[in-house]
Formats: sequence, structure tokens, C-alpha cells
Amino acid sequence: MKSTIALLLLGVAAIGAQESSVSPGGAGNWQCPHEFGFYPHDTSCDKYYSCEAGVATLKTCGNGLAFDNSDSEYLRENCDYSHNVDCSTRPQLEPAISTPHCPNLYGIFPDPDDCAVFWSCWDGEASRYACAPGLAYDRKSRVCNWMDNIAECKTQRDAMEQTIQCPAPGQLAATGSFSRHAHPDDCRQYFVCLDGVPREYGCPIGTVFQIGQEDGFGQCADPENVPGCSDYYGDLDLNALRRSQLVLGNIGAQDDQSGSAAAPAAPRPRRPSAPAQPQTVDVAEEEVFQE
Repeated sequence: MKSTIALLLLGVAAIGAQESSVSPGGAGNWQCPHEFGFYPHDTSCDKYYSCEAGVATLKTCGNGLAFDNSDSEYLRENCDYSHNVDCSTRPQLEPAISTPHCPNLYGIFPDPDDCAVFWSCWDGEASRYACAPGLAYDRKSRVCNWMDNIAECKTQRDAMEQTIQCPAPGQLAATGSFSRHAHPDDCRQYFVCLDGVPREYGCPIGTVFQIGQEDGFGQCADPENVPGCSDYYGDLDLNALRRSQLVLGNIGAQDDQSGSAAAPAAPRPRRPSAPAQPQTVDVAEEEVFQE
């Protein structure tokens, strides 16, 4: 079985504000409190005034962003994701501008069909990301969380539980309260059953899951040592893959040997900051795509 693995650097470029059609000096009756600064609009969360030499210019953040007015000195020009900004006293927003997978031009949005997938939208361009196996995108906290902790994922969670039937806790004489089981369709994936609840994990890139000699045991191993999985990575250079994972700190990042249910590291959506130089963060989750 061949698998395509992609590692992507998710560029989090700094996003500034987009000027509206109002020209300098044409901000109505609004007057600059100081010669220089950035001030929130009275009613619109995505609009603000830029003051230079005492002249006000009305500006509008990118669609899906809102003006961050947390700077008490009004010296920072920053459009942030709207969910990070308190808009309770400035509830008005520009109408949404949507593109495929993007309800707004900027933001982090869940996939409507796959709980493990979320989309990062930047100026209307959507990049697709997948949480680690067993995790799903939590639209409330906006991080990857265990799928069984997310109510919206019940249908997908029920389908996963039909894929693997966990043994009852009393049946696990050798391993105690947890056991590991091979995925029926993917050599790299496996399930950990903890107190009768399955959670999906993935072996580090360059390895596959190997069933143990005793029931409930198993570990990640080199593909050539696992019958039926020797061609899982096809013609990929496994040594190069392992070196890249070692640099990223992902080698050995499988589930805790004690059966702990602590969630593995997952990518967190990052907030934009403007004006600033573009930043880059590493995302080493499996199967990261961009459309």
C-alpha cells in the first residue's frame, strides 16, 4: 500500500488593513484625539480610524478580520481574526465575501463534511489541514481535540467505533486498561482502546504499526519488518523522512506506553499581526494539502 505524505510550512503572513473608499480628511465629523494613532469605529468592529498629522482616514480590515482595540495608547494598528476581538460594543461588520471553503476571506473554518479537517483562509485562498489521527477540529476552542470530546463529530465518531470493537476492560489481562489494534485499511494508523473507547493514532512518518506477539500489544516499526506493509511508502526516501521528523521532534511521538489519554501535539491556528514581517510556523501533521 502506498501513501502520500506531505509536509507543509504554513505561512502566517502579516495582514494589514485595507483602506476603504473614504479619502483622508473625509471621515465625517470624527476628529482625531491626537496627532497620531489608530482608533476603533464607534459601531463597526472591522473599521477604524488612522490618524496622521491630525488627519483621519477611515480604514476597513480584511473581510473576516476585526480591529483590535486592546492597545490603551492607540499606537498599534492590528486587524485580528474576528473571534479574537470583543465586538460586543461595535457589532456591525461588512457583509461576508466567500470563496470555496472560505465563508470569509480571512479566518479558520471547519470542514462541513470531515471533522478532522479545517481550512485556513488568507485573502480568499484556502489551505486544507488535517488534525492528527483520532483528533478533530474543535470549532469552539479552534484547536485539534479528541474527537469524542466534540459533539458535532458524533456521526463520524460512531463510524470509527464500528471500525474497531474495543475489548471490555476486564478482558485485558496482559495490558491492563488499554490495548492497541491495527487499522484495517492503513498500515501507519492504529487504535488505542482505553476503558473501552477507541482513539486513533498514527505512527511517526517512516514507520508503520506492527501487531505485538500478545493480544493488545503493538508498536511502530520499520515497514520492511511488517508483513504486508513493506511497500507502504513506495519509492519515498525513508531515511530522509526520518531525518526530517527527527529535526521536527516527531520521532517517537506515538501514544504514551502507560495508556495515558493525553492528546498529542496538534497545530493551533495562529493570529495575524499587523503591521509586521511575515512569519512562518512549522506544521508537521500528516496529509497537509493546499488547494
